[in-house]
Amino acid sequence: MAEKYICVHGHFYQPPRENPWLEAVELQDSAAPFHDWNERISAECYAPNARARMLDGDGRIDRLVNNYTRISFNFGPTLLSWMKDKMPEVHAAIVTADVESRAQFSGHGSAIAQCFNHLIMPLANRRDKLTQVKWGLRDFESRFGRRAEGMWLPETAADDETLDVLAEQGIKFTILSPFQAARVRPLSGGDWQDVNGGRADSTTPYVVKLTSGRSIAVFFYNGPVAQAIAFERLLANGDNFANRLKGAFNGNLDRPQLINVATDGESYGHHFHYGDMALAYGLESIVKDSNFKLTVYGEFLEKFPPQQEAQIHQGSAWSCSHGVGRWKEDCGCNSGGHGGWNQKWRAPLRQALDWLRDEIGPRFEKKAGELFKDPWLARDEYIRVILDRRPESATAFLKDHAAHELSEPERIFAWQLMELQRHAMLMYTSCGWFFDEISGLETTQVIQYAARVIQLARSALGLDLESVFMEKLALAKSNIPENKDGRQVYERFVKPAIMTRESAAAHYAISSLFESYEKVSRIYSFTVTQEDRKLFTIGGARLAMGRIQVTFEITGNSDLLTYVVLHMGEHSVSCGVRHALSLENYQSTAVEMQRAFERADFPELIRLIDRHFGGEPYSLKNLFRDEQQKILRQMLAAVREEVHSTYRLITDRHASLLRFLSDIHSPPVKAIEVAAEVVLNSELARQFENSHFDAERVRSLLAEGEATKVKLDAEALGYAAKSFLDRLSGQFSQTASDRRLLSQLVTATDVISSLPFKVNFWKPQNDYFLMSTTVLPGVQLRAAGGDAEAKEWVGDFRRVGEKLGFRVPAENV
Repeated sequence: MAEKYICVHGHFYQPPRENPWLEAVELQDSAAPFHDWNERISAECYAPNARARMLDGDGRIDRLVNNYTRISFNFGPTLLSWMKDKMPEVHAAIVTADVESRAQFSGHGSAIAQCFNHLIMPLANRRDKLTQVKWGLRDFESRFGRRAEGMWLPETAADDETLDVLAEQGIKFTILSPFQAARVRPLSGGDWQDVNGGRADSTTPYVVKLTSGRSIAVFFYNGPVAQAIAFERLLANGDNFANRLKGAFNGNLDRPQLINVATDGESYGHHFHYGDMALAYGLESIVKDSNFKLTVYGEFLEKFPPQQEAQIHQGSAWSCSHGVGRWKEDCGCNSGGHGGWNQKWRAPLRQALDWLRDEIGPRFEKKAGELFKDPWLARDEYIRVILDRRPESATAFLKDHAAHELSEPERIFAWQLMELQRHAMLMYTSCGWFFDEISGLETTQVIQYAARVIQLARSALGLDLESVFMEKLALAKSNIPENKDGRQVYERFVKPAIMTRESAAAHYAISSLFESYEKVSRIYSFTVTQEDRKLFTIGGARLAMGRIQVTFEITGNSDLLTYVVLHMGEHSVSCGVRHALSLENYQSTAVEMQRAFERADFPELIRLIDRHFGGEPYSLKNLFRDEQQKILRQMLAAVREEVHSTYRLITDRHASLLRFLSDIHSPPVKAIEVAAEVVLNSELARQFENSHFDAERVRSLLAEGEATKVKLDAEALGYAAKSFLDRLSGQFSQTASDRRLLSQLVTATDVISSLPFKVNFWKPQNDYFLMSTTVLPGVQLRAAGGDAEAKEWVGDFRRVGEKLGFRVPAENV
C-alpha cells in the first residue's frame, strides 16, 4: 500500500512593532488589557501551542504537549527577537521543538527560515532580496543552531528571481499556494500541463528550473483544506480536523503521497479559540493511526525527490488573486468591513518609498565605499551586529569589513549608514499595504521607518528628503476625512514620534522627578550619564536642572545636554533642553532659576526657561508611552482614591435600594448603578493587585455584585486575576517546600476558578504539570513512608490540580 504522509505548516508572524528610535514596542491601547499586540497574540497562540492541553474523556487535562515538535513551522525573525527578550520560555520551547523534531523526522527539523522583515520579494530589487534571504538565514542559524533547509516567502510572494536568490543561498525548498502554479510536466520531458486555478497535484513536490541554471523544489499546499482551516472553522473540532486531512488523499494514486497544508499559525489559537488544542488532538489522532505518518518537508523531499517540473506565475502570492497587487495598488483585495473605502493610497505610498530608497542608494554606496571594502557585502553581514549588539561583536564586524582602521567619528558614521539601510528595508514590511487605510497602525509603522531613513539620510548623507517625501505622500488619500492624506498622516502620527537625543533628554528630565536614576542609566536604546543635577522643592512644586551625556547606543552618537524641568503640580510640567551650557553659564542660570522658584514666581520661571532654553518646549505629552502611563498612574492615584471613596459612600448609602430594585426586576437608577460598578470592579481589582489576597472579601464582593446585578469588567478583572495567579504560582514553583505559599495557592485557585468569567490558567497549569513530574514523586515517597506533613502537602497539591482542570487520579497522589 502506498505510504500516506501528512504535513501541517504554520506561518507564525507579527510585523515589527518596535519604535524605530527606542528599539522597543511601546504600549498599544488597542491590545488592552495586554501591553501590546505581540504580547496578546503570544498569550493566545504562540505560548499555548508550546504547551497544548490534551484532555481526557471528562474534559480534564491529561498532559501537555509541544505542538511545534509535530508540525512544520516558521517564525518571523523580528517576532522571535521580541519573544526571546519578553517571553524567553516560549522562545526556548520553540527552539527545543526543532531539536526534538529531528529525532522524529530522520534528522530534519520542524523549523524553516523566513525572509527577515516580511517585505514582498517580487516587488524588491535583487540586492534587497539577497539581503533579506541572508539575514533570514543568519537569524535562523543563530537560534536553531543549524542551516535552514527551507525558507518561507512573505505572503508566499514569488517570482523566478526570488526563487533564484533562494537557490543561490542553498535553500532546498519553499512552500507556495496551488494558485501560484502555472504549468507542470514530468522531469523526463514531455508536454506541459496547464494547472491554473489551483489544479496542481499538491501531493508531490516539484522542481522549478531557473535561467541561471539553478533549481529549487517547491511544495504547493492543499488549497481546500488550508481554506477550511483558515476560514471555515475546521479547528472547531479536532476529530474533524484530523479526518479532513486523512480524507484528502487520492485513492487512485499508487505512490507515496503528501497532504500538506499551510496557513497563518495564528489560526491555532488567536483566530480560533482553542485552535491549539484542536491541532494537538488532530496530530495525536494521526500519530496513533498506522495508516498515516506525520512528516516535515525536508524529510519528504529526501525520501521522495521531485519527479515533476513546475513553472509559476510571476509576481504571485497566496493572499492576493491579482498577483501582488495588494501591496502596490487598489486591486480590490482588502480586509473588509469598510464599505465605500478604497485603497488607491497603496500606489503613491509604494512610489514614495521607492523614491526614497533610490535616492539614498547611490549616495550610500559612495559614502560607505570610503569606509567598507564592499558596502553591500557589509550590509549583508550587518545581521551579525543586529543579532548581537555587544561591543565585541561590533568590533569584530568592523575588523572583517572596514577598509581601514576607523576613527571614532568614522565608526559612528559607519553605524549610521548601516542603520539607514536596515530601516530602508523595514519600511517595506508587507503589513503596511495589507489593510484598508493609510492611517492604520501597520501603515503608520512603515512610514515611521521611512522617517527614520530620512533622519539618518540628513545626518549621515547631508540630504534633506523630508519635504519631497511628504509631497509624494500627499498623493495617497486617506479614507478618513480628518486624516486627509499621507502627508497629514506623517504630520499627525509620525512626526511627533520622531526621536532626537534632545527629546530623550527631555524624557529623562521629566521622568527623573517621579523616579530615581543611577548615575549611568539605560532608557530603551539610550544611555544617560548624569554629570550634575540640582533639585529644589517648595510644597508640591519641584524644579530640577542638570547636565547629562545622552548616547544613542546603536550608532554611538552622543551629546552633552543641559535640561531644566518645572513641575507645578498634577500634570503641569514644563521642560527645556539645549546643548550644554558652559559650566559658568550653567551655574549662573541655575542660580537665576532657583531664585525665581524660591519666590514661587512661576510665570517668571516659564519666561526664564523660554529665554535660556528656547527651542521646542517639552511636557508630559513628550514622554515615551510606557513611562507616560506610569507617571500618570502615580498622579491619578489620589484622584482615583477620591472618586472611589465618593462612590463608596453613595453605594453604601443606597445598597439596600439597589438590592430591592434588583429583586423586583426594576431598572436601576443609572447614577447609582455606575457608582456601584466603579466601586465593585475597583475593589475586586485591588484584591488581585495587593500582596495580601483576602479570599473571603472576594467572595463577599462577588455575592454583592450578583445580588445587585452589577456588571463586572470581565476582561480587566480576568487579566488581573491571571496576573495574580501567575505570580503566586511562579513563587511556589521556585519554593515548593513553602507550605504557606501552597496554602495560598489552594485558596486562590479555589476562588479564581469560581469567578463568573474565564481566567487564563496557562502559566499555573504549566507550573503544576512540571512540578507533578519533578517535585510530586519525591513528596509522595515521603508521604508513603508516614511523613504527615508530606501527606498534607500532597493533598493540597492535588486540590490545586483539580481546580486547574487536571485529571488527578487518587492513586497518583
